[in-house]
Amino acid sequence: MTNERHKKLGLTDDDVLEMYKTMLLARKIDERMWLLNRAGKIPFVISCQGQEAAQVGASFALDRNKDYVAPYYRDLGVVLAFGMTAKDLMLSGFAKAEDPNSGGRQMPGHFGQKKNRILSGSSPVTTQLPHAVGVALAAKMEQKDFVSFVTLGEGSSNQGDFHEGLNFAGVHDLPVITMVENNKYAISVPIERQLASENVSDRAQSYGMPGFTVDGNDPLAVYEAVQEARQRAVKGEGPTLIEAVSYRLTAHSSDDDDRQYREKDEVEEAKKKDSIITFTTYLKDIGILNDDIDKSLEKEISDIVNEATDYAENADYAAPEDALKYVYEE
Repeated sequence: MTNERHKKLGLTDDDVLEMYKTMLLARKIDERMWLLNRAGKIPFVISCQGQEAAQVGASFALDRNKDYVAPYYRDLGVVLAFGMTAKDLMLSGFAKAEDPNSGGRQMPGHFGQKKNRILSGSSPVTTQLPHAVGVALAAKMEQKDFVSFVTLGEGSSNQGDFHEGLNFAGVHDLPVITMVENNKYAISVPIERQLASENVSDRAQSYGMPGFTVDGNDPLAVYEAVQEARQRAVKGEGPTLIEAVSYRLTAHSSDDDDRQYREKDEVEEAKKKDSIITFTTYLKDIGILNDDIDKSLEKEISDIVNEATDYAENADYAAPEDALKYVYEE
């Protein structure tokens, strides 16, 4: 029996089982989307595989009834934790009228759902960061105790929006948590050709905020970092930059061939640290999970994904005239 780390963080057995379930659901939806793409049924996939631990660990450390989230395109784990359903995500993949993100207008991975406080994202990377900072400014001006949480890849931490957003947040002590999901590649550009500093988190100091680098394959390590950042934010102690280091297990997207820029051995080595495997081991070691529970969870999630796929595939497309909806004043 290993030391029960989650209890020290204030998490119950049910909490960590729910985290595992959310990670697994994100993985299974993602895997299904790749199959659908390769079968010519959906146009595009941009994958969360390898990053679920950071996404779910962070989300569970937030107040999912009041905090706002500005996710980036890989964040299946974040949006599922914040209340999106497998059906919602499949409707987006198939670009159907009921897609809650955009009614089928946007590419998959452009999340947005007002009722769950998920800010709508755009295609240019990192534009979500100043938006999240704006939400945090509103929290401060209105003296409310919610925080905003924004994610991005390490490649887009080199964009101007990153600097502008964090600089403003630091100057005004805003309750925003920025989490860079460092998956080692900006499409085909490896981390050592992106950054001159050792870590993305080293940049925090120049924006007047604390910065931390954590193991992005460990949901509990990410939970702890985000939990502490949230406590600081609601006490009026300002923003935090967190770097969660993991690895992208798939190609950049369904249109990318990663064999052109990285070795198969490197990917295989990274798979040994896959959080789905390592977190399963943790839960089994402390007796929360066993083969029977795992099997029944797999079946439950498989049923959810199958039902969502069937529903979305058979749902209606938007009417042609709906292309003008929300564009002009009606």
